[in-house]
Amino acid sequence: MEAHKTTRTVSTSVSRTEAGETTTTVTTTTTTTFKVPHATETVNRNAESINKKHLKNMAAVSTTNSASAAKDFLTFVKASPSPFHAVAEARRRLETAGFTGISEKDAWNVKRNGRYFFTRNQSSIVAFVVGGAYKSGNGFSIIGAHTDSPCLKIKPISKKETAGYMKVGVECYGGGLWNTWFDRDLGIAGRVVVKSGDAITGRLVKIDEPILRIPTLAIHLDRGVNSEGFKFNTETHLTPMLGLAAKSLNGEPADKTKVEKHHSALLNKIAGELQVTTEEISDFELCLFDTHPSAIGGVDNEFIFSARLDNLMSSFCAIEAIIKSVTEGSSETDSQIRVVSLFDNEEVGSNTAFGADSDLLEVTVRRLATAELEGEKPGSTAFEQSLTRSFLISADMAHACHPNYSEKHEDNHRPAMNKGIVIKQNANQRYATTSVTTAILREVAKKRNVPLQEFVVRNDSPCGSTIGPMLSAKLGLRTIDVGNPQLSMHSIRETCGTQDVGSAIDLFQSFFEEFAAIDKRVTVDL
Repeated sequence: MEAHKTTRTVSTSVSRTEAGETTTTVTTTTTTTFKVPHATETVNRNAESINKKHLKNMAAVSTTNSASAAKDFLTFVKASPSPFHAVAEARRRLETAGFTGISEKDAWNVKRNGRYFFTRNQSSIVAFVVGGAYKSGNGFSIIGAHTDSPCLKIKPISKKETAGYMKVGVECYGGGLWNTWFDRDLGIAGRVVVKSGDAITGRLVKIDEPILRIPTLAIHLDRGVNSEGFKFNTETHLTPMLGLAAKSLNGEPADKTKVEKHHSALLNKIAGELQVTTEEISDFELCLFDTHPSAIGGVDNEFIFSARLDNLMSSFCAIEAIIKSVTEGSSETDSQIRVVSLFDNEEVGSNTAFGADSDLLEVTVRRLATAELEGEKPGSTAFEQSLTRSFLISADMAHACHPNYSEKHEDNHRPAMNKGIVIKQNANQRYATTSVTTAILREVAKKRNVPLQEFVVRNDSPCGSTIGPMLSAKLGLRTIDVGNPQLSMHSIRETCGTQDVGSAIDLFQSFFEEFAAIDKRVTVDL
């Protein structure tokens, strides 16, 4: 008999259960062909599963249902038209998952396997889980992101009137693509300080109605707009109209000083939403937002079209990951403290009491590292030791390669949507990524089979920055900058990929659950 020929085909099929779980079936087919006189005999051997040794070596399949996660993000972003609302929604999710709210004003009595969170200024939030195997001097597994996005904010004295129109004076917050705010149906949201009797409280308001609009000038009055570009002055032309001035005399509040600062129609609208009188409104911090809801689109539902992807997407994924790490996973054997810190004011430099350049993260780490945990007193250098054993993922959105401006990207670094989270690097340290932190994150990603991409800017292009470098420098933390790829960053309406939502959650969850073990294999400094 002549020599035989053997071929093997391995096929993998992925399916989802009704509960949204992912199951993977791997089938190996072995075909052996024997050449004999006048005939060919083929023998097929089908194996329903591969052996345990191969299973052990295979990376775990991504577990998050990306379609479900994308839809859940739409719920999150709809509830979060301002940083105050984003923190409130994060808090709601944490409480539902069994996290306990604590206050910076109080002494903390934390325990192993405990789940906690606190807020600062209602616009920043820190959540943490104490590992069951945590000891004094151990490290922190930290994900940092931010709650703010470029927007228009109502001025302290906003009352304006031109040509019979009531207008509202606004300030530009951050570096927005302000041309995208024209001809949009705009609502208002934020925090209102209410004084009722002697009590002064900060209450959230969301008027999800198109009460404001910034109209463009008709082409008949601006003939060169298409050939010379859309040009406008942010002080005079970026002012939304509230209504007709003839209506503003109705229902003026008794407090005339407020009428001098803001239109009575605006004050009445806010007071009605909060069910208070206009006299009880002491002050407010309000921003404008697009009332058009976020949506999943594209011919195969591969895109998310939404406001505030930068950076509510990262904030959402971080909160979901820390929740899943204890509700689906466990903290029993974790020797680290898992932390999510969502800061405000990243878009304007972070140099505030609740931004990343404040003492917020440092105070959190110091208080926990030096805490007497269940009767065990910390060592005198516990805080300093913990920093050297910690790791920070700075999560902020990245630039996907633009289909109509691909020349703006470096040839070898063109991130694509739905192909994984992006590692951001910059030789001039605009990002905090290093070769060591990249190697560690790759090991984390392998645990969940999460794809990664890389990004650097062109040499002839400026590079943005994130909270990563400032936190890395302030605390000496090993840090990596990452983000999901998106288009139209800082537009009122941005675009990202649906699959990347689940990928980011999986990567962050893997980081919380696997970092301690991976870090034991890393040797850099003695």
